[in-house]
Amino acid sequence: MLFKGKTIQVHPLDDGIYDVVIDHKNDSVNKLDQATLAELSEAVKVLNDTADIKGVIFSSVKDVFIVGADITEFTQMFTVSEEDIIKNLHEMHAIFNAIEDLPCPTAVAINGLCFGGGFELSLACDFRIMGDKAKVGLPEVKLGIYPGWGGTVRLPRLIGVDNANEWICGGSEKRPDDALKEGAVDAVVETSQVKAAAIDIIQKANAGKFDYKARRVEKQSPIKLNQIEQMMAFESAKGVIGSKAGPHYPAPIAALKTIQKHANLTREKAIEVEAKGFAKLAKTDVCAALVGLFMKDQAVKKVGKGYESKAEPVNQAAVLGAGIMGGGIAYQSASKGTPIIMKDINQDALALGLSEATKLLDKKVSRGRMDSRKMAGVLNSITPTLNYGDFGNVDVAVEAVVENPKIKKAVLAEVEGELKEGAILASNTSTISITDLATALKKPENFCGMHFFNPVHQMPLVEVIRGEKTSEEAVARTVAYAKAMGKTPIVVNDCPGFLVNRVLFPYFAGFSKLISDGANFLQVDKVMEAFGWPMGPAYLLDVVGMDTAHHADSVMAEGFPDRMGHDEETVLERMFNLGRLGQKNGKGFYRYELDRKGKPKKIVDEEVPALLEGLATSTREFTDEEIIERMMTPLCIEIARCLEENIVASPAEADMALIYGIGFPPFRGGACHYLDQIGLDNFCAMAEKYEALGPLYQPTEEMKNMAASSRKYFG
Repeated sequence: MLFKGKTIQVHPLDDGIYDVVIDHKNDSVNKLDQATLAELSEAVKVLNDTADIKGVIFSSVKDVFIVGADITEFTQMFTVSEEDIIKNLHEMHAIFNAIEDLPCPTAVAINGLCFGGGFELSLACDFRIMGDKAKVGLPEVKLGIYPGWGGTVRLPRLIGVDNANEWICGGSEKRPDDALKEGAVDAVVETSQVKAAAIDIIQKANAGKFDYKARRVEKQSPIKLNQIEQMMAFESAKGVIGSKAGPHYPAPIAALKTIQKHANLTREKAIEVEAKGFAKLAKTDVCAALVGLFMKDQAVKKVGKGYESKAEPVNQAAVLGAGIMGGGIAYQSASKGTPIIMKDINQDALALGLSEATKLLDKKVSRGRMDSRKMAGVLNSITPTLNYGDFGNVDVAVEAVVENPKIKKAVLAEVEGELKEGAILASNTSTISITDLATALKKPENFCGMHFFNPVHQMPLVEVIRGEKTSEEAVARTVAYAKAMGKTPIVVNDCPGFLVNRVLFPYFAGFSKLISDGANFLQVDKVMEAFGWPMGPAYLLDVVGMDTAHHADSVMAEGFPDRMGHDEETVLERMFNLGRLGQKNGKGFYRYELDRKGKPKKIVDEEVPALLEGLATSTREFTDEEIIERMMTPLCIEIARCLEENIVASPAEADMALIYGIGFPPFRGGACHYLDQIGLDNFCAMAEKYEALGPLYQPTEEMKNMAASSRKYFG
C-alpha cells in the first residue's frame, strides 16, 4: 500500500497504475470533509513523487462515489471573512490542480452518486467512467452558492457553455445517458465494471489511443468561443436563468456571470474569479438560510430514522374514502411499493379514486419517468373495494373521509373491528382533535393522526399527530409508513389545527385584519408574493377552498378563542357566505379559467371590491413594510407558542414543517430562522406597534425573556 489514511488509501495495481480508494469509515457515504481533503492532498503528493507511475484511478468501496463536501462544516467555514474564504478555496484548488497535473493519465470510476465536490474531483481527472445506475451533478446553487473547487471553470470547457450553464445554474442531477451525450463522462458501463473500465482507459491512453494531455490543455485554456458567440451564449441565458431563479436566489445568476467573467482566462486566473464570487455568495443571508435548511432537513431525517428503527414493517396498507385525497394516498403508497386497499361505500367514489391514481401515473409515463409495465404494476397494487374483506391483513389503515367528527368517529369505530391485533389506525384529519376522535375506539393507543397535504403526490410533509393515549409504537409505525411513501413525517402533539394549520390561521387572521382596516387584497397578495411566499393570502385561500378554510377557522376560533375568536364578519366569512369558494367553483378573490393544460388560471375579478364593501369602515394606504409586519407577526408568535407548549419538539422541525407544508419562503430559512435573523429584541419592539390589534400580535413572555437575554432558536 502506497498511502494509508482513515479515509484515503492508495493501492498499487498492475502496469504502474495506482488506485486511490475513498472509504469514509465513520459514515455510510463518502464526503469531502476537511480531514478527507487533507488526506487526499497527502496522497496526491505521494503519487506525484512516485517513480515510473503510469496512471491513477479514483474509486469508492461504498455504493456511492462521493456525495459532495461535508455541508455540516459550511456554517463554521463561512463565518470567516471573504478574504479567508478565498484563501481556504485556493488551498482546495491546489489539491484539485495537483490531481489534474499528475505526470500520468487519470480516471475516475463513478460507481454511484457523485455530486458537488465529488464531481469537481472527477472533472479534475482526465477521464470519467460512469456506472449505469449512477448520478452526477453540481447542486451547489440549492445551498445559495455555486461550485467553488473548479467546477465553474472545468465543466464549461469540457461540455460547452450552454450545457454547463444548465448543469451549474439549474443544480440538477444527471443520469448516465444525459451525462454521456453531453460529454461530461467518457463511458457508461455496468456498475460492477466501472473500475475495470477506468483501468482500461488508462492503459489505452498510455498506448496512445487517447491524448490525455490535449484534454488537460482544453480544460485549462480559455473557452473556445469568440466574443459574439460568448455574448449570445451568456446574454440569452441570463433571462432564462434569472426568471427561473427569481429575485430571492442570487446564486444561479452569480454562477452564470462568473463563468462569463473567466471565459477568456486560463485555469489559474479563472479559479481566482470563481473563488471571489463564491466568497461573496457564502456570506449572504440566503446562503445561511439554505445551508441551515439542509442541516434542519438532516435533523428531521435523523428523528424519523429513530422512529423507523423501532417500527414493525408496513407490508399492507388501506385507505378509507376514495375521492381525490384517498386516490392520492393510494397512488403514493402503491407507487412507492406498499400495496394498498382503497375502500369506499360508493362505486363512483372508487372510480374517482382510481381515476386520480391513473391520471398521476399517466403523467409519469408521458414524461418518460415510468414505463407502461410499471404503471400497470402500480395500479394492480391498488385494490378498490366496497367491503372489509381483506382488512384482516392490513398493517396501517388511513381514514380519509369527510372532515366531520361524527362521521369520522363512526367510520373509525367500524374499521377498528376489522383490523388485526396490533394494526395501526390513522386519521387524515386536518383539524379535528385526535384525542377526541380516539374516544370512539376500544384501543386508542393504536390510533394517531396522519395528516397529508393536498395534492398528496406533490406535498412532501406528513404531520403524524400524537393523541393523549397514542402509543409510541403507533407513532413509530406511522412515521415508518410515511417515510416508505417518500414523505417527510414530522411528529406533533395534539391541539386544534395541530402545527401547520394552527400557525397558518393566525397568518390568515392578519390578512382579515388588514382588509377590515381598509387594505386592498390585491396589494397584500403582491407584497407577500414579493416577500417570497408562492402565493399571497387571498390566492392561497382560493386554492385551499373557502369552505375548507371556513371550517378550519371555526375550529381555531373554538380552540383558541382569546386570540383566534372574532365577533365581526371576516373577509373569509364574507366570501364563504357569497358562495365564492375559490378554484373549486371558479370564483373566489379571483376568477379562474382553465388554461391549455387544464390548470386553473387566475384572473382579477373586477366585481370583488364591491362584494367586500362594508367590511372596512374606510380605506387607507399601507406601506409594504406594514403589510409584511402585520402578516408575519401573528405567524411567528404562534410558532413560538407551539414550541413553548411542546406541540413540536424543536425549532428545526417547526421550520421544516412550515416550508414543506405551506411553502414558507425557503430562502428565509423558516419562521424560527427568520426570527433569529431579525433578532427577538427587534421583533418584540416591532410587535409593540401592533399590540392594540390583540393577543395575536403580543409576543409570549418566553419570547420577551429570550429577547432580553439575546437568545436565539438556533445557537
